[in-house]
Amino acid sequence: MKTERITAGDALLVVDVQNDFLPGGSLAVSGSERILPVINRYIEKFRALGCPVYLTRDWHPFDHASFRNQGGPWPVHCVADTPGAGFSAALALPETAQVISKGVWRESEGYSGFDSTDLQARLECAGIRRLFVAGLATDYCVLNTVLDALKRGYAVFLLQDAVRAVDVAPGDGDKALQTMRRLGAFLIDEGHLA
Repeated sequence: MKTERITAGDALLVVDVQNDFLPGGSLAVSGSERILPVINRYIEKFRALGCPVYLTRDWHPFDHASFRNQGGPWPVHCVADTPGAGFSAALALPETAQVISKGVWRESEGYSGFDSTDLQARLECAGIRRLFVAGLATDYCVLNTVLDALKRGYAVFLLQDAVRAVDVAPGDGDKALQTMRRLGAFLIDEGHLA
C-alpha cells in the first residue's frame, strides 16, 4: 500500500475516546487504553502540519433511550457533564481541537458523528475533503461515522491501529472493518501515513 501524505484538505477525526469507554468505565472497550499513545502520535502529525483535529463525544441525557434502564442495550454511559463523558486525560489534545457532541437528544442514538450535529458544516467550512478516523468503538460509533462520511462524499482513511471494538458478538469488529473497506474506506496504519 502506498504512503498517504497529509495535505491541506485533510482532517483527523477522533471518535469518542471518553472515560466510560476506557478501563474502569461503565462501557469499557477491551484494549482501548492501548490506542491512546497511537492516537497522540496521529494528533501530533496533523497538528504539526496545520491540519485540523475534530473530536466526537457521546453527550447523553441521563435518561437516554439507549440505556438499559430505559429499555436500550447499553449500561448508562457518557452522561453529559459527568467524569465518564470526559475525554481521557492521556489524550494530548491541541487547543485548536474542535469538539462535536452527539447523542444529545433522548431518542437519538447518535452512533455517527454526523447524526444531528454540525460536523458536516464544520468540515465544509474548513474545506475538508479527506478524513482520517480513529477511536472507539470500531463496530458502532466509528463504523457509523465512517459510513456517513462516505455517503457524504469524503475520502475516508480508517486508522486501523487506533481503533478498538466492543465485540458484543465475537468478530463484530472484524466485520465492521470489512464493511468499511467494502464501501470504500481505506484501511491504513501509522506506517502508511507521512
